[in-house]
Amino acid sequence: MSRRHFVHFSHMTLTTKMFYTGVFCVLGVGYLAAMVYVYISHAGRDGKEMLTAQDIVIAYAGSNAGTKLESALMGPMSKMLQPDENLQIVDWVRKGTHKEEFDAKIGPLMAKRCVVCHNSSNPHLPSLEHYETVLKVAEKDTGANVHTLVRVSHIHLFGLTFIFYLVGSIFTHAYFRREWLQAIIVVTPFISIIADIASWYLTKLNAEFAWIVIGSGALMGTCFSIMFFVSMWQMWISRKAPPHLAAERAA
Repeated sequence: MSRRHFVHFSHMTLTTKMFYTGVFCVLGVGYLAAMVYVYISHAGRDGKEMLTAQDIVIAYAGSNAGTKLESALMGPMSKMLQPDENLQIVDWVRKGTHKEEFDAKIGPLMAKRCVVCHNSSNPHLPSLEHYETVLKVAEKDTGANVHTLVRVSHIHLFGLTFIFYLVGSIFTHAYFRREWLQAIIVVTPFISIIADIASWYLTKLNAEFAWIVIGSGALMGTCFSIMFFVSMWQMWISRKAPPHLAAERAA
């Protein structure tokens, strides 16, 4: 197979390798932060500490056992209030969301803990300033609505494609004895992005698609790690040149 256009890391200048390393390091930290955010925002929705497939189902399809407010208090917002305060709000919801108790206890509690972020000035978060707006999130949890999914979808499509374009472009300078394997590693994240985002919508129809959300995310992370460590190894640590380049040098 012809590799006449292949440029290995060993043929690059120090400046080029430093540039690629900087890109890798920043994207690596960003990707790690994104994984932590996914865990924090989804784990615990089903009442268990670890991230599970049921957490994904609740996030995208909702839960028949609770409301949006309960899911938030058990999941991403669980650390924003004291445990007894969480229980107090959940108990109020399950007893019937009576206005008298809201005015006496729940409203002041939310004003203290929640309204700083959940107010009418932030269109991306539900307002918890008034009884009427709180009732909207105290209804049956149906998961993320289509408007939210579309908004988040286009952000992920553009953002993740850009990330893996940069990472993949650098990784193509690494040497693999089996080029087909390198090609699979490069293309898998793009397939996974489509599968991941499509499964957000499909999970609303069938809970089993939550496993595709988990699997596609795991594949993206695995490919990112392979591309990162193989590229960094061949750039800075390995002194072994690819066989065809070693033959050219010997000639």
